[in-house]
Amino acid sequence: MLIIDSKDCENIDKALKKYKKKFEKAKILIQLRERQAYTKPSVKRRNEIQRAIYRQKLASGKV
Repeated sequence: MLIIDSKDCENIDKALKKYKKKFEKAKILIQLRERQAYTKPSVKRRNEIQRAIYRQKLASGKV
């Protein structure tokens, strides 16, 4: 649960902005999307390896 400390004189827009930042940092939306469907550990590992290979290619300039 996200808790935002807001002062009495603080604008509601600023409080919303703080909430949105905390929400993104907590990665709640990503977790919810991952929990919608089960992925096998072997598939997760394969995807991580493919991402790592892609990042290495980007860094080396081959892509």
